[in-house]
Amino acid sequence: MFDTLTQRFETVFSTLRGKGKLSEKDIDAALREVRLALLEADVNVAVVKTFLGRVKERALGEDVSKSITPGQQVVKVVHEEMITTLGSETAALVKTSPPLVILLVGLQGSGKTTTAAKLAKLLKHQGKSPLLVAADLQRPAAIDQLEALGAKIDVPVLVDRKGKAPKLARSALKEASGTGRDVVIVDTAGRLQIDDTLMKELAAIRRAVEPDEVLLVVDAMTGQDAVNVAQGFQTQIGLTGVVLSKLDGDARGGAAISVGEVTGAPVKFAGVGEGLDELEAFHPERMASRILGMGDVLTLIEKAETAFDEGQAEKTAKRLQKGEFTLEDFLEQFEAVKSMGPLQDILAMLPGSGSLLRQVEVDDRDLKRVEAIIQSMTPEERRAPKIIGGSRKRRIAAGSGTSPQDVNRLLKQFTETQKMMKTLAGGKGLPSLEALTGGRRMKR
Repeated sequence: MFDTLTQRFETVFSTLRGKGKLSEKDIDAALREVRLALLEADVNVAVVKTFLGRVKERALGEDVSKSITPGQQVVKVVHEEMITTLGSETAALVKTSPPLVILLVGLQGSGKTTTAAKLAKLLKHQGKSPLLVAADLQRPAAIDQLEALGAKIDVPVLVDRKGKAPKLARSALKEASGTGRDVVIVDTAGRLQIDDTLMKELAAIRRAVEPDEVLLVVDAMTGQDAVNVAQGFQTQIGLTGVVLSKLDGDARGGAAISVGEVTGAPVKFAGVGEGLDELEAFHPERMASRILGMGDVLTLIEKAETAFDEGQAEKTAKRLQKGEFTLEDFLEQFEAVKSMGPLQDILAMLPGSGSLLRQVEVDDRDLKRVEAIIQSMTPEERRAPKIIGGSRKRRIAAGSGTSPQDVNRLLKQFTETQKMMKTLAGGKGLPSLEALTGGRRMKR
């Protein structure tokens, strides 16, 4: 979502870092570019004005003017003020005696029902025992959808198709107490726009259950409209937080930057993909680093810890030290990397990767091709790829839907990887860039 904005920031920062001294004219020129970049990203005008005011005041201060590296200091100021704009600190769900009651509100089409299931799965992973409540009685399809999603993540869904939403929500509290459920997530009805009928129903549900959290689900791809919607819900219902859905889309990202500061309600979660496990806590510092092209190493580490089995990793490390790295290990690593999400997104979390990603061809289909080729091999071939001759290559290619040339290329890359692993295990220094990239062609 932030690709274009990140590129603009990288250009501005490159100019600032290249100057030994910064005059007020230099700072004004840089901030003018930042202003254009933010407005083009559909960031709220008032938010842009406030953000730039804070940055300029600090950039003209003594910390920057007396710094040995003034350009770096301005970049640091921009980063810190972007964190402030995004919410300063990670906002967790409130801690309360069970059950924790979460009311999800939002317009129709914002991704509210899917977010309810994602949140339930996330909390279940954290050791909670959630109950989903299908209180969107306006759309039978929404009830069907929530029931299907609940079954997929093994979380019960309370349904009463002929009842009233406030009564259903109130009965959910009794159900949770009776069955030992410590979180109740209420999926409410939405409309195409804010209207009196919707607000009266939401107000009635709120009175019925007195929720601990009222989270507004907004589509991050709707730009300024998302901010206007958030203001409307905050004024009429009152919010404790915001969930940004579809943050993985290709929109300009202005809603993500604006909504917290405009409403005063912190962004608590972000939907980063269509999968039910693709809902993350919103970390302002990490998001600011991503937007400014500084990477997000902490999130990358967390994804890696989830994807890689610790015991298996230790066994692989021991085999590496003995020089026993096989195609089976190769396949395991590929599958673990694939479970972390799209390769482009993973690489984008590395600091300074923006310019590299614009030069290097990164395609998830490469991973699928490698996986198919290795899976078409026999166990013996995976353990000892040297036995793979011409006839075996043709068989493997036919079985994986690839060509013998593709098989050859993979075997060559594997050989390079084996050499790299032996080099690392032997402490002989870093391998060549060609070995690391597997001979990947650069874009012209």
